[in-house]
Amino acid sequence: MALPLNIKELIHGRIVEWERIEFKAGWNPLKTLHTICAFANDLNNWGGGYIILGIKEEKGKPVFPPVGFPLEQIDTIQKELVEICHKLQPHYFPIVEPVNFQNKMILIIWAPGGPVRPYKAPERFQRHAAFIPFIRRYSVTKKANAEEERELFSMANQVPFDDQVNHKANITDLNLTLIQAHLAEINSGLLSESSKLPFPDLCRRMEIVEGPDEYLKPKNIGLLLFSEHPERFFRGARIDIVEFEDEVGDRFIEKIFTGPLPHQIKTALQYIKNSVIAETIQKVPGQAEAIRFFNYPYEAVEEALVNAVYHRSYQDESPVEVRIFPGRIEILSYPGPMPPLNKDNLNTGKVTARKYRNRRIGDFFKELNLTEGRNTGFPKIKKALAANGSPPALYETDEERIYFLTILNIQSMFEALIKTGARSEKDENYERSEAVSIQVSEQVTRILKYCKTPRKRGEVLNFIGLKNERKSYLRHIFPLMENGWLSSTHPDKPNHPDQKYVTTPAGLKISKERA
Repeated sequence: MALPLNIKELIHGRIVEWERIEFKAGWNPLKTLHTICAFANDLNNWGGGYIILGIKEEKGKPVFPPVGFPLEQIDTIQKELVEICHKLQPHYFPIVEPVNFQNKMILIIWAPGGPVRPYKAPERFQRHAAFIPFIRRYSVTKKANAEEERELFSMANQVPFDDQVNHKANITDLNLTLIQAHLAEINSGLLSESSKLPFPDLCRRMEIVEGPDEYLKPKNIGLLLFSEHPERFFRGARIDIVEFEDEVGDRFIEKIFTGPLPHQIKTALQYIKNSVIAETIQKVPGQAEAIRFFNYPYEAVEEALVNAVYHRSYQDESPVEVRIFPGRIEILSYPGPMPPLNKDNLNTGKVTARKYRNRRIGDFFKELNLTEGRNTGFPKIKKALAANGSPPALYETDEERIYFLTILNIQSMFEALIKTGARSEKDENYERSEAVSIQVSEQVTRILKYCKTPRKRGEVLNFIGLKNERKSYLRHIFPLMENGWLSSTHPDKPNHPDQKYVTTPAGLKISKERA
């Protein structure tokens, strides 16, 4: 039975945290059962875990080449698994796949978090043995103590929302094409079987439906990722990008991104990359190489937006909102962070969250390389901002953790550029600051070629797919003038009604070099 993920990526720990993978060189039925029980209990809402039989472990990491099993032993182990899993209380059975890995047969056991926790396993394979709930603490399977068992009982009716059945939807609301596109993107072996399997069976393999054949219903995770219009079921399942022309906020542009969650993220990020992210180069005297800066490093924006989509609640009808001001980007989602994070320790960088609101969304995002899921969000944002010379990110929530706000402030060189640009439009006698060169991108080349014939501001901006707005002028036309690649037809009158922009000899040279 093929698993809906890339086996090689799984074994190398690239899509699942090491704490959720246990390698065993041989077959030990009792220890395996205890680990299955622990993953099913899923105390931290990680999404269960994987037991990989036939690969030796050293300090939590796999040792290659794999030990493997003879083919006949693989069949014997699977039969024993059926027998021992019947001993779990309540009934639970994992998903099992034999795999030929590096010319050795191994067995992968996928034990997702179960819906009716707590699960208990016999301490020993003997009559009258005590049944005990097992849990995972980091990479160790252990017996739950009294407090941990109470916590499991309290979680019994708290299946994470993304893993719950949606009784208002039908399996026909799931889209086969979207499922197959996902399997193709992650290079899953299940793709080759997907066209032969009955659709309900494929959805069961994906763990995105639940229930008997006569009442088979999609889970929320299935609708969020594999429905063309998840907003039909979750009103807030979208990303709103609002661009403000000034701090007052009276004039703004709003764009709404809907569809399956990965599609929302990718299209929203592409829009930000094309319309918001800009680059500048600082020339250093006596140094051959210039220093490159971005107004906002894309990696930081990407991580902050993905985190907002991942960690928000889909029971809340508010969308993820990206607010773009002249000097900062704000990313707002609801509700706030999970404990122990709070308003007092968010910006300390010393607190690590170990529980997740959306365990299944996290798993799918990791498979798509949208997130790492190892509490690396804050460090990645910090690293990207520091490398760009940007101010540190600011994180906000309130006492009740109602909202979560990430604030990314603009890089200081771009802040000065905006001020210079504003002055150039208002003051006919302004003094130009030292020119700031920009990246010779494909778009820059297009503008320079287009302006061989003098063009008005609106013509230039419409040519590259933007509205005739001041902020677009400051991002896409003004820097070219500062570099001497464009000149205006009325340099002494910036606001002349017939003002046009034409490529200079230096700009023509740049465009030819790029061609």
